[in-house]
Amino acid sequence: MNRWRFLLAPRWAGYLALVIVFAVACCALGTWQLNRRAEALAEVARIDANYDAEPIPLSSALPELDAFDVDQRWQVVEASGRYLVDDEVVVRNRPMQGSTGFEVITPFRLDSGEVFMVDRGWIPQGSDGRAGEVPAPPAGEVDITARLKAGEGRIAGRTSTGAEFATIDLDELAARVGEPSYTGAYGILVQTSGDAQQPPLAQPRPERDEGPHLSYALQWFVFALLAFIGLGWAANQERKAHDEASDRGEAPSSRAGGRPPKRAPKPRKDADADVEDAVLDGR
Repeated sequence: MNRWRFLLAPRWAGYLALVIVFAVACCALGTWQLNRRAEALAEVARIDANYDAEPIPLSSALPELDAFDVDQRWQVVEASGRYLVDDEVVVRNRPMQGSTGFEVITPFRLDSGEVFMVDRGWIPQGSDGRAGEVPAPPAGEVDITARLKAGEGRIAGRTSTGAEFATIDLDELAARVGEPSYTGAYGILVQTSGDAQQPPLAQPRPERDEGPHLSYALQWFVFALLAFIGLGWAANQERKAHDEASDRGEAPSSRAGGRPPKRAPKPRKDADADVEDAVLDGR
């Protein structure tokens, strides 16, 4: 046991503290990646359960205007009513297949009187950076099918300009319409195969991808383990150096894995005689 007494030195306590801090940070990052994977898996489960499901009445899915649960994401709903074209807006900076454009949001007044915001699709950005001409929705009474999605809220520093919005802010849209409106969720219009090729373009199907979070998490946990392995290796190297120094009868080095310090050179035996000769010669 005496061979390892050097580990009681304060510097080794410092090494251990640094390794523990590093390992804790790695474990925290690994846990964060596992949480992100759990969120991705939950989204995949929602896509599988809701995206291709049979539509249900909007009033059944959202009994209150501000009602929405995250598990209702992509749920298919159906409703009847009329588009309010005069209150239509576009939402800027929306990517689609490598291009930037606008999402077209058109309020839809239900037969029951409430207004439901419908994302009719994507249009490209013009050369001047603005939205081009937006194709009009069907006039009169129509039946729609849409997939629910939560509103985006407002982002600080990003404001709307006229009919051009920064985000799909349902509260701001409701204030613009001035009628009782759904503020918990909006609907992404489900287009028929023929309409899907005409602008506004339908959004692509969301990908069922959990991402690389599991492999990243395992890497962080391995880094934490390697830190302790490295500390053990350094301690063993210093123990070997102490053993070698003891075998030679030398004082052990205080450096981890280091060599014993060099001893001062011994004075020459004839040094005193040389001094005496020099004194006699000077007389």
